[in-house]
Amino acid sequence: MWTWFHRLASPPSFYTFAERLAPWLLAFALIATGYGLIAGLWFAPRDYQQGDAFRIIYVHVPAAALSLSLYTGMAIAAVIALVWRIKLAEVAITALAPVGASFTALALVTGMLWGKPMWGAYWVWDARLTSELVLLFLYLGVIGLDAAFADRRAAARACALLAIVGAVNVPIVKYSVEWWNSLHQTSTILKFGKPTITTDMALPLYGALLGAYALAGVSALRRMQNVLLLRERRATWVRELLAERAA
Repeated sequence: MWTWFHRLASPPSFYTFAERLAPWLLAFALIATGYGLIAGLWFAPRDYQQGDAFRIIYVHVPAAALSLSLYTGMAIAAVIALVWRIKLAEVAITALAPVGASFTALALVTGMLWGKPMWGAYWVWDARLTSELVLLFLYLGVIGLDAAFADRRAAARACALLAIVGAVNVPIVKYSVEWWNSLHQTSTILKFGKPTITTDMALPLYGALLGAYALAGVSALRRMQNVLLLRERRATWVRELLAERAA
C-alpha cells in the first residue's frame, strides 16, 4: 500500500489518477447534489419555527463544512510539504486555497441571507461569523502569497507556513458556538450523537453534503492537474502528454 502511495506522489502518476477519478466524482456530485437540493428545497417539510427560510441550510451547511475540511486538508498538505518536501503536497496547497475560499465566501453569504430573517440583521460580530471571516482572510492570504513569489518552491514554503499557523482557527470556527454565547445555532448533524432534525429533513442534507464534497474533490483534482502542467511544463512526461493529445 505504501508503494502505491509513493507512486501516486509522482506528478505523472497523480495526473493519470486524477484524470480517471474526476469524471466519476463529477457524476456522483451531480446526482447527490441534485437529490439534496431538490428534496431539500421542494419536498422537505417546513420548519415549525423558521418556515421555508430554513431551506438555505442545504447550501449553507455543505459550504461551511467544506470551508473547514478544505483548510484542514491544506494544513495537512503544508506539513507534508515542509517535512518531506513532496512537490505534490505543495501543488495541493496551491490548488485547495481558491476552492476553499469559494466555499467559505458562499458560507458567509448564505449565512448572512439566513441571518436577516432570523436575527434581523445580515451581519453581527458573532464568534462563529467572525472566525469564519478570518478563515476567508487566511485562504486569501495563501492565494496572495502564492502569487507574490516567482520561485515556486519559496512560494510553497511561505504558503505552507501560513496554512499551518492558520489551522488554529479551524477548531475556533467549529466550537465557537459552544465556547462562547452565540446567536448562531449549534450543529444539527455534524456532531456526535443523534441529529437534531427529522429524517425527512436530514437525508437531503446528507445528500447535499456528499455532493458538495465530491464537487470540491473534482475542483481540487482539476486544479492540481493544471498546476502540475504549469510547474512541470518542461518535463518529458508533459511534452509526451501534449504530443499524445495533439495526435
